[in-house]
Amino acid sequence: MSRKNGSGQEVPDPEVVPMAKRRHFSAREKLRILEEADACECGEVGALVRREGIYTSYLSRWRRERKRGALEGLGGNKPKSESEVDKALAEENKQLRGENKRLKERLTQAETIIEVQKKVSQLLGLGPIGTESRDTESI
Repeated sequence: MSRKNGSGQEVPDPEVVPMAKRRHFSAREKLRILEEADACECGEVGALVRREGIYTSYLSRWRRERKRGALEGLGGNKPKSESEVDKALAEENKQLRGENKRLKERLTQAETIIEVQKKVSQLLGLGPIGTESRDTESI
């Protein structure tokens, strides 16, 4: 509806009828917002929430969904069951334990090599690196 002012021009009616419109976020949008929220420093989450026009409770709900795997499908797939999540975690745990074992073995080997190098240096009468150049400069 519009009305006419004193000069005969039409003036739009300033009354706005509020119509609530529910927003829907895709899994991709939720993940993007969660990644931004996780990267926020102390106090920056409020600015993110205001910018995106969401409530902090959305972040909590979306984090729970992400934890149980509901956001990973991106195609509307149903969330993984608890047993599937447990299997995936067990497999990841197994891989990480194997990697940890290999890295510990490499660390032990590297420490052994360093000890041998120190002993060889002592047997040959070589001092720590950098001391030789100081001795020769003063001569």
